[in-house]
Amino acid sequence: MSSTLPACPKCQSAYVYQDQDMLICPECAHEWNPSAEVVDEDALLVKDANGTQLVDGDKVTLIKDLKVKGSSMVLKIGTKATIKRLVDGDHNIDCKVDGAGDMMLKSEFVKKA
Repeated sequence: MSSTLPACPKCQSAYVYQDQDMLICPECAHEWNPSAEVVDEDALLVKDANGTQLVDGDKVTLIKDLKVKGSSMVLKIGTKATIKRLVDGDHNIDCKVDGAGDMMLKSEFVKKA
């Protein structure tokens, strides 16, 4: 007998069973609704100072003056930047800052433009 239910998305077990609307894996105890939108729990979620979610390619603006480490340069409030990619870590935005070039910024010091 072959099961028509999908394998468990967490552990790939084939022993999934249905309980009302939910599917349940007896091996890892993961429960999910197959008709619900699939959300990647490992996806990187980066938010700006106002709580708006940021994605690659967004344009952002600095909300305070920032000293550039190892330089006498200061990035002024209102300076614009374009996000090249979001990364995991302390400085989680890899971006191109207008007039300063490529650098890493913390998301708490920018807002979506």
